[in-house]
Amino acid sequence: MNKMKLAIAAGVVISLSGCASILTDKTQRINVVSSSSQKLQVQIDGRTQNAPGIITVQKENKDKTLSVVTEGCEQEIALNKEVEPTFFVNILSGGAFGSTTDYASEKMWRYQDSVEIKCPQ
Repeated sequence: MNKMKLAIAAGVVISLSGCASILTDKTQRINVVSSSSQKLQVQIDGRTQNAPGIITVQKENKDKTLSVVTEGCEQEIALNKEVEPTFFVNILSGGAFGSTTDYASEKMWRYQDSVEIKCPQ
């Protein structure tokens, strides 16, 4: 009987929480590559990070701009938001509450997995 109550409680908790909220982080790691061997400094969300390499971006319900601030390679690269694929699991399973949780937590958004910076040689 206790196992049955536990299973029901677990089912309620899972149905009220969003799949993207459970299965994804609030940040995303993006692989930044460069056409040159030069070490670069990029800015996003008010933070400076090094490239080439992996940068971390806060997931939000908005497009972002990656700014290359290294002299001689200055440019801006658009990071367009997309819906996280795990969000659609809520739609298919009929989880209106879970979908709302994903939207409110902003974990339902993602950006491209990699970005290439093209610097003049």
